[in-house]
Amino acid sequence: MSDKHEILLVDDDDDLRLTLAQGLELAGYDVTAFADAESVLEHITQDFSGVLVTDIRLPDMDGTALMKAVLDIDPALPVVLITGHGDVSLAVESMKAGAYDFIEKPFATSALEAVVTRALDRRRLVLENRILREQLSCATGLEERIVGRSAAALALRRQVAMIAATDADVLILGETGSGKEVVARALHDIGPRAAKPFVALNCAALPAEIIESELFGHVAGAFTGARETRIGKLEHANGGTVFLDEIESMPLDLQAKLLRVIETRTLEKLGSNTTVSLDIRFLAASKADLVALSASGGFREDLYYRLNVVTIAIPPLKERREDIPVLLHHLMRKARARYHRDVPDLSPSVHSVLSSRDWPGNVRELRNIADRLVLGVLDPAEIADTPSAAPGSNGAALPDQVAAFEREVITRALAANDGRVKPTYEALGVSRKTLYDKMQRHGIDRNAISDVEES
Repeated sequence: MSDKHEILLVDDDDDLRLTLAQGLELAGYDVTAFADAESVLEHITQDFSGVLVTDIRLPDMDGTALMKAVLDIDPALPVVLITGHGDVSLAVESMKAGAYDFIEKPFATSALEAVVTRALDRRRLVLENRILREQLSCATGLEERIVGRSAAALALRRQVAMIAATDADVLILGETGSGKEVVARALHDIGPRAAKPFVALNCAALPAEIIESELFGHVAGAFTGARETRIGKLEHANGGTVFLDEIESMPLDLQAKLLRVIETRTLEKLGSNTTVSLDIRFLAASKADLVALSASGGFREDLYYRLNVVTIAIPPLKERREDIPVLLHHLMRKARARYHRDVPDLSPSVHSVLSSRDWPGNVRELRNIADRLVLGVLDPAEIADTPSAAPGSNGAALPDQVAAFEREVITRALAANDGRVKPTYEALGVSRKTLYDKMQRHGIDRNAISDVEES
């Protein structure tokens, strides 16, 4: 949209050309007028943001030939033809060939103004859509990152493309395996910070004893064993992006310190009084309902609202089933590159069975299926012959029975430990992350459990 002039007017009648140009200029348009067709062509490019208005009857090159030459440059550029009474049939044929509209002499300037206004609106939409398509296609393979043809996948790609160019902090919400880190990396890679570090931290996987040092760093002597100064992950990411995965698992006392860092974009290493300035974009991800978690005291409400500048909600795979065949093919191609095996042919029945599943593990679960198919450890015929549910002795499918048993075990363990997480995961012999994952999957609220036991 680099052109200065919005309307290019071509007419060899000096009086009419002057009258039309003055009328359009009084209406607020920027007009450049020409007496012949050849002179106007040098002003036409695919980025021209305006409209061409031309008389059909011109010396040398007539209006229809000019129109053809213009549409060869950009088939979507609006061309409005001015016709005499005997040229109407020619104008109709020209519209079939791509002209936007025609207006028959004699006419009021207001009538031409109305046609031009509509044509300019159309041109603006064409150029806006063209720019958006270019952004999406050039966004370092965004379609290869967020795969799918569903309305949900298209909307997600559009949202990522629009937000990536900003420095806004983003909260990414989605179920386990839905692709939260994929979205986070896309936001970084197609944004202005792409050349700077992308530092991903899983808040649930870091031991509570060292997470503060991991984030903020420390100076020598800050605590027992701190023999030398260490730069933390936040300082290491300076100029780039920090991705805080499973933010809901971060201890409450550390959430308060993180909130201050996000608000001030500064930090102090453990054991230091020196302030370090930060230029960081924060991306955070959660599979939990942070609003409900804040209401129950499990997450700081002020941190939630500080992170929630922009929210990207990733739909679960079961809500975009039409993407499963194309996504499976994409994942199998990636598996082929890793394992150097051929991609097997899949029958429509295989796609039908896979598309009917609920996919609690989302894209991660589908990726496992793709890997097994390419490795040859899973026969496509086995999938095609799989019933939708295998009932157990009590009428429930085996996975449902296992899930119910697991939920009961975790609930009893939490109740025995008054809802305290640490003694519970130690008693069950699992990690803190594993326990949080299972509690989220089964909808277990430890506060509700301890309240029930006390009553």
